[in-house]
Amino acid sequence: MGIWQGRSRRKRTGGRLRPIRKKRRHEIARELQTAVLGAGTIKKYRVRGAGRKMRILTAQTINVYDPATKTTRPAKVVTVRENPANPNYVQRNIITKGAILETELGLVRVRSRPGQDGVLNGVRLPAPTA
Repeated sequence: MGIWQGRSRRKRTGGRLRPIRKKRRHEIARELQTAVLGAGTIKKYRVRGAGRKMRILTAQTINVYDPATKTTRPAKVVTVRENPANPNYVQRNIITKGAILETELGLVRVRSRPGQDGVLNGVRLPAPTA
């Protein structure tokens, strides 16, 4: 069952709105598919206007940009350390934009949108000082 993004059947006050028409195909959202750690798999899907988008389903490497040396290198992802989108995503190793990952090179913040870009890019964070 799809997620419907149309107009609510209730007013702001809680009163009932009588719908003018039924649901339409363009009001249905896509099924939720999240990027998790694992062997790299990508899914292509069609968007409105016949465009194409790529969705990462599983990923094990990330392109890491190091601001100190101004270089980009691929690194293997060990685990998800923090995810501001949802605390439960850390336990399930779900990767979203803004998530902090532990890699071979250190901690990395994800700067791309894995559900839409089809690539996993991140910026290396400075080492914490004690």
